[in-house]
Amino acid sequence: MGNCLPYSVRPAVKAEVPRILELIAHSRSIMRTNGNYAQWDGYPGADLIGSDIERGIGHVITSDGVIVGYFALLLEPEPTYAYIEDGLWLDDTTPYGTIHRLSCAPNVHGIARCAFAWSETRCASIRVDTHKNNHIMLHIIQGLGYSRCGVVYMRDGTPREAFQKMLYPMVNAGLKHYVEREILPRYNHFDQAHRLDHVQVVMAQSMELGGHYPELNPDMVYTIAAYHDTGVVEGRERHHLVSGRIVREDAELRKWFSPEEIETIAQAVEDHRASSSSEPRSLYGRIVAEADRDIEPLTIIRRTVQYGLSHYPNQDREAQWQRILQHLNEKYAEGGYLKLYIPYSRNARQLEKLRELIHDTDRLHECVNELVDVLMR
Repeated sequence: MGNCLPYSVRPAVKAEVPRILELIAHSRSIMRTNGNYAQWDGYPGADLIGSDIERGIGHVITSDGVIVGYFALLLEPEPTYAYIEDGLWLDDTTPYGTIHRLSCAPNVHGIARCAFAWSETRCASIRVDTHKNNHIMLHIIQGLGYSRCGVVYMRDGTPREAFQKMLYPMVNAGLKHYVEREILPRYNHFDQAHRLDHVQVVMAQSMELGGHYPELNPDMVYTIAAYHDTGVVEGRERHHLVSGRIVREDAELRKWFSPEEIETIAQAVEDHRASSSSEPRSLYGRIVAEADRDIEPLTIIRRTVQYGLSHYPNQDREAQWQRILQHLNEKYAEGGYLKLYIPYSRNARQLEKLRELIHDTDRLHECVNELVDVLMR
């Protein structure tokens, strides 16, 4: 049932709607106390909760038989998630669940963690959204390993911060636990272009692409993506080679892989770098190289701006612009050194959008200036 102790989760029934509305009222009051005045304005009401229950998606969390929490887990596509801006979903092909209307009773703790844990045992992927001023929920969501993917809009047109987490049920549970506990936290200490959000995108895209090739070992695809940038700990220049060394030296991996498989993983990690002059030595390497491209136009431009501000802080705005323009053309424009290895990946589609922006220098310059203004505040 997920890590819900000391709580239990069960389907809600119609007679419990009044109690659920009490929980919602309490959660709304917490939002207002913490400065979030926009979310849940007259929402959700009794009719919507009743509809949740009729559809079988409404669940109560109980403690010693007392209802202390409520949430809805939608197992069909959420219509408001069809459009996302300022980013992309980690994965847009895997069926997902969506958590809505999470609420709790006064003086109880761990309700959100229970709802997420329970839901994660029933889905290959979970999505959730919340208001940018719902700081408590933002902290909880990110603390549970969810990645910010962009902005979605509710039916009334109001924006919400959107998050997703991939569960990878096909991956060995012990391996996944080790990677999540020991490997992924390393990315929290790297530069902005190699943080946790980046590796999570690479992992999701690697697993999606790997799914097209049944002959591949999903544990290896997962591990390659998780380790591909660990070498940044020693700097960016040779990080791909250092990452390969980290794989070879990690004795824990011998629990799940043969020496030959570990060598294949290490080589794939070494081969992922976009500026490499040679093609990856295996299909595993081509997959992580493709996934590492993570081509979303605004994300690419933002990371390029962040890198310049971090590494060349004394350059004036014009020098920053010229460096950014040169980098984008050298890497992403026609004839650039970026290589795509999987023709049906979403990167191929996104690259065309990025090239359109690169060629429209006035629009690109405006975008860069806006990002510089935001990042220098």
